[in-house]
Amino acid sequence: MSDNALHDAFFALHHGLPRQGPGSDCTSRRLLALAGPLPARPRVLDLGCGPGRSALLLADEAGAQVTAVDLHEPFLDELRHSAEARGLGDTIRTVKADMAELPCPDGSFDLVWAESSAYNIGFDTALRQWRRLLAPGGALVLTECEWTAGEPSAEARAFWDQHYVLRTSAENISAAVAAGYTVLGVHRQPESDWEEYYGPLGERADAADASAPGMAQALAATRAEIAMRRDHGTEYGYTGYVLRPADPRWRTRPETAADIPAVRAVNAAAFPTAEEAGLVGQLRQDGDAWLPGMSYVAEAADGSVAAYALLTRCHVGDVPALALAPVAVAPEHQRGGAGQAVVRAVLDVARIRQERLVLVLGHPWYYPRFGFEPASRYGIRPTFQVPDEAMLALVLDGSLGVPRGTIRYPVAFGV
Repeated sequence: MSDNALHDAFFALHHGLPRQGPGSDCTSRRLLALAGPLPARPRVLDLGCGPGRSALLLADEAGAQVTAVDLHEPFLDELRHSAEARGLGDTIRTVKADMAELPCPDGSFDLVWAESSAYNIGFDTALRQWRRLLAPGGALVLTECEWTAGEPSAEARAFWDQHYVLRTSAENISAAVAAGYTVLGVHRQPESDWEEYYGPLGERADAADASAPGMAQALAATRAEIAMRRDHGTEYGYTGYVLRPADPRWRTRPETAADIPAVRAVNAAAFPTAEEAGLVGQLRQDGDAWLPGMSYVAEAADGSVAAYALLTRCHVGDVPALALAPVAVAPEHQRGGAGQAVVRAVLDVARIRQERLVLVLGHPWYYPRFGFEPASRYGIRPTFQVPDEAMLALVLDGSLGVPRGTIRYPVAFGV
């Protein structure tokens, strides 16, 4: 049997299916929301678009001008026909190209999108090669299959090791940060996304003619994949990542002992009283609250500390969470992006450490840009009176559920 016969059999199984990988319109919408505000007519590059389910949604619901890229011409034909049928023919342009060798100028897209396709070149290669395509303020959206169990079974490892090397979410976030991105949002895809893919694919496999050239091998591989998901689906899953290149104007890093006087000075200058500067000092002495590596600074061009952000341990009921406080920017650097840079950097660290929840008491016009929303929506409340819109929560990992209850701050907060 030739490789061409297997190739043709594989695509025969997949032609006409609504999806070519785990996903759903709900997940696409969630990832789009995490990308934040976009221009009125965003320029979107959909890589490995397949028959174009995401491209059609982005054109229709985000008003995007979509460049849809795939190597398989029949998928592009499907997309063109669907776009014309929906009146979107003028907003979706199809391109037959290799996602690793894209004929696109630098900075030409507001959104680069890759659902269930980055594995073709690898997560790290995608991060590296696609960054140049983003316009200032643009975002990269991609989904990646990864381990969700701390100790995957030997069977699951044996299966995936012969197809694609899986990593954990923490490892993928670390790779994104190392590649110069900051994380706008993470979305663990639900089991229903797999069902939306494997349901129609399984029906197609059951109806296929196994005597066709290459089909028996294609069917065996497809059924083995579906069986692996059935038997070991709790051990791995797809996760969506929404990333943005970090602001190059500000170098962010963990504080060092040498930074402590400068950190105190920035906090003292940023607030009307010395309470916040004193708070940081008290928290340093609290072994239950202080978390090494979660006290972060942003440097100005001359190497001085321009901004500061601190995460310490708090609890919601008896469940560990993080308190973001204080966040301070030296007066001469305010409204220049230093505060956003240092907050995003320390939140990235929290994601890498697999923290679940961050709480902040702060301006409701500022913190939602990081994904914070009123804590009361989750049944979380402080022990003191505060405007509902000012007590905010950011769910970093909702896979274990979001704890409900009363916030218990470190003693230094005095509440």
